[in-house]
Amino acid sequence: MGKINGCLKCLFIFFNVLFAIIGCLLIFGAVKATSISYQLSAFGTPGLGWMWVFAIGVLGISCLGIYAGCAEKGIALKIFAGFMGVGMVIMLIFGIVVVVTRNKIRDDFKNTSAEIAKPLMEDEGMRQLLQGIQASAQCCGLSSASDWGSEIPESCECSSRSHFGLPTKCRAKPAGTQGPSQIYEQTCGDAIFSWVDMLMKIIMGFFFGFSITALLGLVVSFLMIHQVKRHDSTGGASMAMKGY
Repeated sequence: MGKINGCLKCLFIFFNVLFAIIGCLLIFGAVKATSISYQLSAFGTPGLGWMWVFAIGVLGISCLGIYAGCAEKGIALKIFAGFMGVGMVIMLIFGIVVVVTRNKIRDDFKNTSAEIAKPLMEDEGMRQLLQGIQASAQCCGLSSASDWGSEIPESCECSSRSHFGLPTKCRAKPAGTQGPSQIYEQTCGDAIFSWVDMLMKIIMGFFFGFSITALLGLVVSFLMIHQVKRHDSTGGASMAMKGY
């Protein structure tokens, strides 16, 4: 008979195999991202060192967990539990940093969008890019429709058509301007921030989700360590789950 309850052991190994597969996928993604980053290195793209560290860490710790569960060795389980504790703290710190960064970006965006808009609108390439964004995101102007001056482009024209199942919000054009009589109420700055905000929320969910997973791994590791210690001290068979 084994030292650890069979159901608990199988569940522990299953989740570690699952995360080992995720680690392999992360390494594959890191390889692809590194290739793209190398091609765009002339444009000053950021390094991907942390992505490699995280991917290799997930794979390595998962393999350690598989070994610890199969071998039922207390020292391996303790090392795995240590990694789970450290990983939980790191994921929580990263998650909190993302939350703070998100709030800072939101505040900076609201406070400086009007100041940023004026020099950007003087660039013809930026004006054409903004018109494309307006047509697809159903927005008008970077900080407001007034960014276009007295001539509102046709890409700001608003109709009653729904957008992704939601009604489009329209408003009258600013007084003294030429162009469509009805324009989009939402500014493109708000639309861009909503995309950034969605990305930040996904990253937050990723970090906090991994921290909760690490906490569960830590609890299960302690339970398994306890079962191994009890088995070694008593020389008994594997423990029943109802005793824990």
